Amino acid sequence: MTATELPAPSPVVSPAPDRERWLAIGFAGPATLVLVVLFALPLALLFTASVAGPAGLTLSEYEKLATPHYLGVIWNSLRLALLTTGIAFLIGYPASFALARARGVLRSVMLAALFLPLAASVIVKAFAWTILLRSDGLVNTVLIALGIVDEPIRMIFTETALIVGAVNIFLPFMILPIYAVVAQLDHRLVEAAATLGASPVVAFVRVVMPLTLPGIIAGVALVFSLSVSAYVVPTLLIGERYPTLSTTIAKAFLLARQPGFGAAAGVVLLAITLTAVALSARLGRSGGSR
Repeated sequence: MTATELPAPSPVVSPAPDRERWLAIGFAGPATLVLVVLFALPLALLFTASVAGPAGLTLSEYEKLATPHYLGVIWNSLRLALLTTGIAFLIGYPASFALARARGVLRSVMLAALFLPLAASVIVKAFAWTILLRSDGLVNTVLIALGIVDEPIRMIFTETALIVGAVNIFLPFMILPIYAVVAQLDHRLVEAAATLGASPVVAFVRVVMPLTLPGIIAGVALVFSLSVSAYVVPTLLIGERYPTLSTTIAKAFLLARQPGFGAAAGVVLLAITLTAVALSARLGRSGGSR
């Protein structure tokens, strides 16, 4: 090497791809193990129990679910979920706008009214509705005192009581996602639409509703998933008069000692819930692409 020659720079050593891969596996490993043990493995066992028979694999438990009686049970669960979701949306959508536009003490009171019920158990809230709606409950007492009715009317153990209680219990899960989106809306967009000649109705339908679609989809998916699989609410508010998939699963495991049938009903309920979530995710992606 001459005096004018400079030593060649040493190459920069980058971390080996294998080392990065093993580091990623090491960080993700514990969480993956928890998911497998607590979620994937129980679901696999549930599905296995639904198709396992004395002579091997069988679909006999699913054939029972295809009979008219259990198709009616499936429809009861879907009807409860659809009615609860629809009514919760009709109430929760305008309530989300009112909450987003409220200020000061009023907003704090509304948020407290929304969050405080979430601290109570579903069992407590369902029992509260049984107390309100029974023959000597507060609702009948007020109706008689106002002269609207002459004697107590039957409210508890009716479909109306079930829907009212379910909407009340699951309503916050509709309001919160929509409120989170509405609170971020730029209200100048509505003013811009008005300057372009759009009426308030057209501006709401063409500008506001598409922007709040992610919150609507999230709220609908949450409320539908919770209400279609509800167990405590129908058990306490209507009982055996309105059998659902969740109550059928409980009876199959706890009373009838038919774990295979209960597992098959559980798989059907899981499929309904996953379908609702998948559809909501697809709608969310399509809405976001537009």
